[in-house]
Amino acid sequence: MQPNECLSPTNWKSEFTKLFSAIKTEKTIIDSITMMIGAGRLTTLIITAFALALTPALTAQAAPIVIKFSHVVAQNTPKGKASDYFKKLVEKRTGGRIKVEVYPNSRLYNDKDEMEALQLGAVQMLAPSLAKFAQLGVKEFEVFDLPFIFDNYQELHKVTQGPIGAKLMARLEPKGIHGLAYWDNGFKVMSANKPLKAPEDFKGQKMRIQPSMVLDSQMRAMGASPQALPFSEAYKALQTGDVDGTENPPSNLYTQKMHEVQKYVTLSDHGYLGYAVIVNKKFWNGLPSDIRSILEGAIKDATKYANNIAKKDNDESLAAVKKSGKSRIITLTAQERAQWKKTMDKAHKDNMRRIGAGLIMEVYKETGYPSY
Repeated sequence: MQPNECLSPTNWKSEFTKLFSAIKTEKTIIDSITMMIGAGRLTTLIITAFALALTPALTAQAAPIVIKFSHVVAQNTPKGKASDYFKKLVEKRTGGRIKVEVYPNSRLYNDKDEMEALQLGAVQMLAPSLAKFAQLGVKEFEVFDLPFIFDNYQELHKVTQGPIGAKLMARLEPKGIHGLAYWDNGFKVMSANKPLKAPEDFKGQKMRIQPSMVLDSQMRAMGASPQALPFSEAYKALQTGDVDGTENPPSNLYTQKMHEVQKYVTLSDHGYLGYAVIVNKKFWNGLPSDIRSILEGAIKDATKYANNIAKKDNDESLAAVKKSGKSRIITLTAQERAQWKKTMDKAHKDNMRRIGAGLIMEVYKETGYPSY
């Protein structure tokens, strides 16, 4: 065939068959087109058709964007299950353009290191507990640590799913972090090797807490000695007696086997443990807009999933703790719980300036605190 010679339909088919059989890699594609243009064997129309035909082949060869999603709890907790569900949704909806690698149980980073890893870009996504943001200087998130500030999920969601929650997430932007959603875990119980029924029972007890000045104040108000430890070290500290007790939602207590080294569990529901799903801001802003839209849809659906299973998972974990017979369950009377609430109120007063009295009052307005 001579340069610029018009191709008949039969010749078109023959030429394309030859080309496609020769193409093995992206470099081969480019070299083949360059050769054909130089030889004058492709008209503009054929070049256009050829490029359109090859678009799927080029796209398929592009490496997927990897999102490393690190967290510190077990896979069979509300956060663990929601993280895996998010992965499933994203990979399906992007057709493999995004690959989500989930690293549970502090496998990649523990809760002392994960926030720095996110800011440095070593991981792209986290779901840290809300208490962790104080270490970044965003102390307002410690409002969620205030004891008894939420009596139920309805009160909680007025805050997390409303203007207050959105305003708090916006405070993370200057730190290089983009907030995506709040995920529930649940309300916390107390555990120890002695019965904890009245505030005076806490006197002298070394209680493991997350690093939070509010939780520190809460334990001191009860007469305990707070011990801030990473979550990954909590079980060993309980096992060896370095600490006497701790607080957790039942799902964390059970999946980390803490109930096996704690003789008593008090159903206090005194505090809330939740998470903020966050992403490295630079990474997020660098994603194609269509990918960001897919991720936003997936996180919205994963949030519904997470919050729907939170109470169920905690109820099932508590039942499993009871069934194990390793911990005796203590249920507080209404009067005993009211006494806990009144005693722990000191943590509210002590942290007004730290968190911001205006923010605390906004939350009080939504929840009706105090009510003891």
